[in-house]
This record gives sequence, structure tokens and C-alpha cells, in this order.
Amino acid sequence: MADDILFLFNHDAPHQVAHIAGITRALVEMGADSRADGRTITCATATAAIRERVESILGPAAAHVAWYDLALPAWLEAALALPNTVAPVRRVMRLRHHAARINAARVVVSAERTCLSIREGHGKARFAYVPHGAGDRMVSYHPEKGGFDRILVSGHKTAREMVARGVAPAERLRVIGYPKFDTIDLSQYKKLFENDNPVLVYNPHFDPLLSSWYDHGPALLDWFASDAGHGYNLIFAPHIMLFAKKLHISLEYRTARLRPDIAPRWKAAPNILIDTGSTALVDMTYTLAAHAYIGDVSSQVYEFLVRPRPLLFLDAFSHDPRSREGAYPAWQAGDVARDAAGLAALIPGAWQRHETHRPVQEAIFADTVSHQPGHPAVQRAAEALRELASADAASLPA
Repeated sequence: MADDILFLFNHDAPHQVAHIAGITRALVEMGADSRADGRTITCATATAAIRERVESILGPAAAHVAWYDLALPAWLEAALALPNTVAPVRRVMRLRHHAARINAARVVVSAERTCLSIREGHGKARFAYVPHGAGDRMVSYHPEKGGFDRILVSGHKTAREMVARGVAPAERLRVIGYPKFDTIDLSQYKKLFENDNPVLVYNPHFDPLLSSWYDHGPALLDWFASDAGHGYNLIFAPHIMLFAKKLHISLEYRTARLRPDIAPRWKAAPNILIDTGSTALVDMTYTLAAHAYIGDVSSQVYEFLVRPRPLLFLDAFSHDPRSREGAYPAWQAGDVARDAAGLAALIPGAWQRHETHRPVQEAIFADTVSHQPGHPAVQRAAEALRELASADAASLPA
């Protein structure tokens, strides 16, 4: 029996889960029991850990969905272990191995575009895309995303840019808000250090050209570990994929870098908390606990801006002739430095300068994340998916 709506959780890391699992829960709650009329809502999960994370967000709704295991045969998993350290071959192979099952769905919901590689033309299955973040990198507007029948974006900024860049026509887009926010208590604050010094979170990306970690991150952590930085606390909370691999390759920029490791002196520093792999990297624990943000191109800056606070950025690439990146709106809402020393010099005055930056932060956040009181993002997304599932093929925009 084909599914009405299949949610595709095809990743080894959990950072995409919260962007679509809350929508699954909303669909179940809207329909009470998704199987009552012989139809199903299915969660297709890549690993046991991913399923556990999905179940934690679904709560009681987990009993009202069907589950499908995207695992590969053991021999194939073993054969892909080494190449998967360089490229996402497991993710691609899971799609190919389970292509028939995925394409049997009425609607396939994904937080990444790789699923389009196994789509069987523009047949029965409709494919819907929910970005796992609301960032401003060029990859956010990759032309391949135009292959989705429906694109559910967080705000008018992304919708506007997708139309302007020719990714998709306006009628194929829906502005829904930021579903991840509906899965998290945004009022939470965890005290992570014994002292009351200001807490900064450093959230470098993994891209070998765009990330600040490769050339400037170690020097920044050295500053916090030194006497000069002891008046501040630092949470080192990189993008969860940064430490998933030692060698990072960018096909887009045709470059590769070896990732610097964590030095023992940073672990020993009482004012530095280091997390390179736990679920706290993706559940907003750190972005809600910090008093200021240090980053480069990660879309998590917009999760941080759910409460406006000082922003500091390390620009590691704008001077590089290989870069094709455009302007980053978030960089207009904080301080930008070219190296670790320059950024460290900006930290003491960041809170005084914040009053100047706050109006810009509020404006770009409102443009990036749509908010409708009484109409949460997960519900808006669920309504858009039900509309897509019930639409006649002839009525879908080309």
C-alpha cells in the first residue's frame, strides 16, 4: 500500500531531524490516527539513532505513524565504510536501494535535495522540500532544488531569492515559518559554567573554503585559553558535520582541507566547553545558553537570533578568488573580523555595540523567519503537504 506522505530521514547525523519531524507530529495531530482511513504517514529512517531522535520529537504521535528502515545490507554497509569518510556514498546508496519504496509514496518530504536523484520522472510521487536551516550560502539556492513539486521555506527572504534566482516559480513555494522552533522550548536557558562571566558560542561551518575553523579557529580557542580570554566562557559548538570527517571536500569549490583537531590545552581550560558530536549541537541548547555568537556562514545564526544578542563573524573567504558567495545579511547585524586576533579585540565592546545592531537583527530575522501568532510553522507545513497530497497532477505548477 502506498503512503500518503513519507518523511525521509536519510542522514547519519541528527541535524536535519527537527526541521521536519515536528511537521510529522502536526500531521498526526490534525488527523488523529493516520491509519484510520487506510492511509499512512511513514517515517523512513537511516539509523537506529535517527529513529530514536525522531521518536523523541513525535512523542505519543510515534505510535500513529508507520516506520520504514532505510538500512543497507551488512556487506554493503561495510564496503561503503571507507569511501563514506570522504563523500556521502551511504546516503546516496540508501536512496538507490530503497528507491521503489520511496517512489511509491504519494508525497515524499525531505530536508535535502539528494532524494531527487532517484525520482522516477514526474510520476505519482510528489516531492516536497523543507530546508534544514535558513542560511544564505549559495547552496541554499542550488538550481537542482527546482526539481521539487513544493518548497516550504521559513521566510519571505528565501522565497524571494528562490524566485529571483530562477530556482522555482512563486506558485511552487510556500512560506511556513521555522518548524524546528515548534519542537523546542525557546525560553530555556542552561547554566553551563560555574561562574557568571559572559558566554560566547563559537559555531564554525564545515565547508573547507567557507569555514573559519581551518585557518583561524585554533588561534581563537588559544585566546580563550589564555589569560586574556579568561574573563569569558566559550562553548565550542561547531556544525555537527565538522568533526564527522577528518578530510572535508567541497565539490562546489573543488577544494579539500584536513580539519584541525582539538588540542588538549583547550580541553583543560575551565572556561571552554567543547562538544563535537552530541545532540546538544542540534537542539539549540548552546545557542539559547550563550550571551553572544561567533560564527562564519552557518545558518544556526538565525536560531541564535530568536533572541537578539551580539553577533561576531570570522570572514575566512570573501577575499578568496574562488568564492562565488554573495552578501550575508547576518554579517550586517554584527561585527566582522578577518582573523582571530581581530575578532578577539571586538569581544569586550560587543554588548555596547549591540544596541546599534539590534534593529538590523530584528529586521533580518523577521525577513528570514515568518511568524503567525496562533498558526505555528509545523501546522502551516502540514496544511501545505495535505494540499499537495490531494492535488491533481494536472494542477501542479511546472
